[in-house]
Amino acid sequence: MGDGAAAVVLRREEPGAGTGALGRVRAVSMNCDARHVTAPDPRGIARAVHEAQWRAGVKPGDIDLVLLHGTGTQLNDAAEATAIAEVFGHEVRGPLMTAIKSMTGHTSGGSGLLSLIVALESLASGRVPPTLGLAEPLPEAEAFRFVREEARDGGDLRVAQINAFGFGGVNAVAIVERAGR
Repeated sequence: MGDGAAAVVLRREEPGAGTGALGRVRAVSMNCDARHVTAPDPRGIARAVHEAQWRAGVKPGDIDLVLLHGTGTQLNDAAEATAIAEVFGHEVRGPLMTAIKSMTGHTSGGSGLLSLIVALESLASGRVPPTLGLAEPLPEAEAFRFVREEARDGGDLRVAQINAFGFGGVNAVAIVERAGR
């Protein structure tokens, strides 16, 4: 557990405005299942993912990249994997998945925004950072397409989903798309 900070500049799209943006926020969803102080609830996570995708007007098959909350803890990772497997169903083999906390540690309140920045950079560059040290995924995540051990070319990445969860059952999910789409 650590601490960290990140910042982004958001602006409304305006006709004729200059470009330079890495991407576009399609939708954000947040809820608080308040089931437990530290134990995540797969149902609350799944509701947040469903709502973010609905608000963004996308389906699971439209997502090219998922930045998992991925704390590397049994309780959190199993709950997240269960929720993602439920929401994505047979589409779970589609998106590339990675968890940057394997490289940064848990940056507490900054972790969601840091994942957002990495997602936007991945969409812009086509390169996806790895989940370092992932030898054997949990049974709930065996079907996921993890990027492991080294960055890889993700191909034509267009849409990413960012998962971020907090103490007390806070679940936040953002859907972003590559700039120029």
